[in-house]
Amino acid sequence: MKGSTIVLDQWKGREAAALLVDGQLEDLLIDADLPRPGSIYRGVVERPMKGQGGLFLRTPDGNAFLRQVKGLSPGDRLLVQVTGYAEPGKAIPVTNRILFKSRYAIVTPGAPGINVSRQIRDDETRDALLEIAHDVISENPLPEGAGVILRSSAHPDLANEVMDDLLAMSDLARAVLADTTGDAELLVEGDGPHALAWREWVSPADLDDAEGAFDRHELGETIEALGKARVALPSGGSMLIEPTSALVAVDINTGGDTSPAAGLKANIAAMRDLPRQLRLRGLGGQIVVDPAPMVKKDRRQVESVLKAALKAETTETVVAGWTTLGLLELQRKRDRVALREVI
Repeated sequence: MKGSTIVLDQWKGREAAALLVDGQLEDLLIDADLPRPGSIYRGVVERPMKGQGGLFLRTPDGNAFLRQVKGLSPGDRLLVQVTGYAEPGKAIPVTNRILFKSRYAIVTPGAPGINVSRQIRDDETRDALLEIAHDVISENPLPEGAGVILRSSAHPDLANEVMDDLLAMSDLARAVLADTTGDAELLVEGDGPHALAWREWVSPADLDDAEGAFDRHELGETIEALGKARVALPSGGSMLIEPTSALVAVDINTGGDTSPAAGLKANIAAMRDLPRQLRLRGLGGQIVVDPAPMVKKDRRQVESVLKAALKAETTETVVAGWTTLGLLELQRKRDRVALREVI
């Protein structure tokens, strides 16, 4: 494991968390004045959207939109969970498939069973974790019809922490799932950057959470640079990442290198860093990459480099393929607020 540091602080008055790996910024979370993903509402159905297979709900924080649901009428109450940040002028995206997620355990209403993350492959470890979960659930049953997943960060050596996490999520699930009557209300607020860092950044790391932590790690200049389009590449070239109202445009350039291999070299360097840049900048939706000039047969290599870089991503990203004009298209889930909106 590389040397990692988790830095917790405030950024321009907002709660913020940064993950550094060997001194390089690998992840960044900054709070926003928007409903947080993971928040759970008791919503009130307002009107269905015919032809779109969804409906609008009223919440205390504005309208929410729920896709692929039928059999509900205006005035019905429904528990929903925020899935991502709303785009400007659009409704809050929500789902009725609620999850109660913590560092070691996820309680899954409507999906019964006790399961262990597939990333845990050792049979003895899996069996020990299943035994821990069964012991907890036998004393404190899950809500009816609910199941549990023990996450990849769980380990038998952390039995007490795993048990506490499972108990906390089970108790929270029971309380929330029973709270179905009344007007529109926020029942659970989604985790902020500091809680998310604890929940998701589980690999061994040093922690700096004392006042002034961002300044000590000289993060200010790095964050400000993320608000600019140009990203220098190790190859000597650059890429420009420019969000528009419709899509995110990525333009890759070779710089001063005019050799025949310059285009491929710049494209490979850009593909290796693009997932990190999108993550740090909080960019999602439709992404269109205009690569530096290269021969058509090199597209497969460039695409393979990008897919390899995406394997470490937790945000769902689909490589859609190449257009007839030689552009590479991606679709990335909008699960973060765009950094340009908070810096």
